[in-house]
Amino acid sequence: MLTQTEVKKIKDELKTCTRPLFFFHDDPDGLASFVLCYRFVQEGRGLPVKAYPRITIEFARKVEEYGADKVFVLDVAMVDQEFIDAVKVPIIWIDHHTLLERENVLYFNPQRRGVNVPTPVLIWQVIGEDRPQDLWIAVTGSIGDWYFPPFAKEYQEKNADLLPAECTTVQEAYFSTPIGRLVKVFSFILKGHMTMVMQSIKTLTRLEDPREILFQTTSRGSFLYRKYESVNEDYEKLLVEAKQHVTDDKLFLFIYHDDKLSLTKDLANELLYLLKDKIVILGRERNGEMRCSLRAPEKIQLSKALEHALVGIQGYGGGHEQACGAAIKKEDFETFIANLRKELKL
Repeated sequence: MLTQTEVKKIKDELKTCTRPLFFFHDDPDGLASFVLCYRFVQEGRGLPVKAYPRITIEFARKVEEYGADKVFVLDVAMVDQEFIDAVKVPIIWIDHHTLLERENVLYFNPQRRGVNVPTPVLIWQVIGEDRPQDLWIAVTGSIGDWYFPPFAKEYQEKNADLLPAECTTVQEAYFSTPIGRLVKVFSFILKGHMTMVMQSIKTLTRLEDPREILFQTTSRGSFLYRKYESVNEDYEKLLVEAKQHVTDDKLFLFIYHDDKLSLTKDLANELLYLLKDKIVILGRERNGEMRCSLRAPEKIQLSKALEHALVGIQGYGGGHEQACGAAIKKEDFETFIANLRKELKL
C-alpha cells in the first residue's frame, strides 16, 4: 500500500494539473485506474497502452501533441528512461509490477516495501474519500487483476445484488457474480478499432452506476453492453474450442489465430479457474510471434520459471507469480515450451 505521504503527494499532483495525459495498461485494472483518476480531476485524456506494457520514446510525441501539463502512467510495467528524458513536464508513475530504477520521475510502487496490490487499490487510497460513489470502479478493477480488495466488503453491504456478501474469494467474484461480468465488460470494450475503444472509454467515464451497463438502464450503458456482447460472442466460441483440447497433461496449451482480437488474458483466467491444478498457456499467433498469457495455480512460481525459460530465446515476458505475459518468435516457440516444462518439472 501507499504511505500517507505518498497518498498526499499523488493527490496534490492530481489536484494541480489542468491538462493531464494518462497512459494506462489496456486491461480492466489499468482502465479502472484511469477512470478513477479522471473522475477525480474531471480533466485530461486517457490513452491505453496496448500489446507489451511499455512506454517508449515514441510516446513522447503524444505528450507534445496533446499539450499536457503533466503525465500520469498507470499500471504500466515498463517506462523507458528515454521517454522520461524527452518529456518536458512532470511524470507521475503509479504501478505495482517489478521495481525499476529511473531518474527524474515521481515513481510510486509498493513493491519497495514488499507489497504487491493492483494499481486501482493504490488509486482508491488517493481518491476514495473524495469519490465514494466510485467504489464500484475500484472493486471491478481490483478483481480484474485477480485480487479481492479489503474494501469489497463495504461495497457488498449495499450492493449484494452485484457482489453477494457470501462471496469471499476473487475466483467466486470473477466467475459467479455480476461484478465479474463487469470485469469482462471493462476488458472487452478495450478490444478492436481504436476509434470505438476511445468512444467506449469516454462513455465509461460518464456512468454513475454499474447497473447502467449490466441491466442496460441507460442508453450509454446499453452502448457499452452491446460492445461487450459483440466481443463476448467470439470469446465464448474460443472458450468452447479451448475446452475441447483439455488432456491429462499438467500443462494446458492452446493456440488460436486472430489478427483482430486479443483474448488470451481473459481466456487464460477462466481456464485456470475451470482447470484448477493445470498450468495454462494461451497463445495467439500474430506477425511471426506467439503472444501468450500464462497462468498457474497458487504456490507455483511462474514468473521465475518464465524468466529462465526465455534464456536464449527470441522473445520477452514477465509478470506476477501466477500470471505472466510473453511474446515468443514462432520459430523458437517449441524450444520455449520445452524450456518451461523443464523449469516447472513437468
